[in-house]
Amino acid sequence: MNREHLERLLADVAHGTVSPGQAMERLGTFPVEELPFAQVDHYRPLSQGFAEVVLCQGKTVDQVLGICESLARASGSFLATRADPDARGALVRAFPRARVNETARTVFLEAEPRPVPAGRGTVLVVTAGTSDLPVAEEALEVARALGNRAELLVDVGVAGIHRVLRHREALRAASVVIVVAGMDGALPSVVGGMVKAPVIAVPTSTGYGASFGGVAALLAMLNSCASGVVVVNIDNGFGAAAAASRINQSVKQPTSPPDEVP
Repeated sequence: MNREHLERLLADVAHGTVSPGQAMERLGTFPVEELPFAQVDHYRPLSQGFAEVVLCQGKTVDQVLGICESLARASGSFLATRADPDARGALVRAFPRARVNETARTVFLEAEPRPVPAGRGTVLVVTAGTSDLPVAEEALEVARALGNRAELLVDVGVAGIHRVLRHREALRAASVVIVVAGMDGALPSVVGGMVKAPVIAVPTSTGYGASFGGVAALLAMLNSCASGVVVVNIDNGFGAAAAASRINQSVKQPTSPPDEVP
């Protein structure tokens, strides 16, 4: 239940169109619904601004279904990440309206009516290579599911640096840039030197033996000489998109006027 749903329910109680008993029935699983294998957090939209996201990795298909069904009952929506083919198939059978991205391994059931995208501008996801697409697509799907306008720029790594330079305007127009790269992890430094927007670097496990499963890219990004580049964990497209969403949707608090001088 998000803030809008709760405010509407309280207003209905205040106006007498919903009784306190009916309201309590609607809030029956709020803030936490206890399942045999999980405690589904329906308070998350109020505390963090977006609903709990289901990491399917390590869960059985029945567990994934149970958690997603709980979220769908409460809000009409859910986002499942790192879903294997069995989990994706089960979710689509249970929720035919859900959107599946097989590359990203995500399943998203969007609330109806569809919310209008929020935020200051566009979250731009940039990949160094095509091999980075699974992580980049995860970031893209999560950014969109969290209510942002999001776009994807593919295969502009430093092996052919003219490719990224061709897209200066798109990079500079973005409100947040997520840069996904494996191998030497150099692209976030290049992009960080081109834009004013925050740059979130995502190292991927793409690369040969000396990449150490993404550790080389991670260390390169952590040591970036470009100002303002921040780094998330290896292959963590979800974490990058969650951070980008908070930045893009942050609201500048109004400052109090200075005291008058007599």
